[in-house]
Amino acid sequence: MTNKLTVKIWRGKEQGDFVSYEVPRLASQTVLDVVTYVQRNLEPSLGYRFACRVGMCGSCAMTVNGVARWTCRTHVSKVVGEGQLEIAPLANLPVVKDLVTDMSEFFDKWARAKGSFKGKRTRADDFEPVKPDSRERKAADAGVECIGCGVCYASCDVVSSRPDYLGPAALNRAWTLVNDVRDTQQRERLRAVAGDAGCHACHTQGSCTVHCPKQISPTAGIAGLKRVVGRAAVRGRL
Repeated sequence: MTNKLTVKIWRGKEQGDFVSYEVPRLASQTVLDVVTYVQRNLEPSLGYRFACRVGMCGSCAMTVNGVARWTCRTHVSKVVGEGQLEIAPLANLPVVKDLVTDMSEFFDKWARAKGSFKGKRTRADDFEPVKPDSRERKAADAGVECIGCGVCYASCDVVSSRPDYLGPAALNRAWTLVNDVRDTQQRERLRAVAGDAGCHACHTQGSCTVHCPKQISPTAGIAGLKRVVGRAAVRGRL
């Protein structure tokens, strides 16, 4: 194909502007292919991230025509509008340069939500059995495939209006661990997600679930946290 595609790409940091480029329109072309073409052929200084190119790492997430997406799995033919494409960094995160965002606060919120596993057994002990058909295991499995790409975080209106909000990814991670029967810091985790910036700040708009490339429902996990936190508060266990 010899058609041309006009693409507007954000250049700069928090202050910047969109710059237009013309790239060849190709069959089976992804948005990441477009960005890579611009960087390799037109603008060597363009900053962006990618790694696996097959939808496993999530590092290529950007805002494409106003929607947060994995660019390696987004075909131009599915999103291009009137022959134009607009690519920007993820929303709700500081911009390092061009299409690169600083993910520090995103992962700091995972830590604040007690998003790390802490068990009681050591490497010298046998594995602790977990029944695969148990209610807890099924609840944890529903959200455990999150790879921390930030698409849900960038799509969340609550994060936009409340920068202190832990966000859907951190709360989804907390939900998976709340349902891990091997974990030993449940009270601390419930306290961490019960505050003003925690699960009760969610407005249940569902943007995180709609846009999650892994088809996870952080909305459901956050609703689960609300129930568990409410029961613990009533029983005086927070």
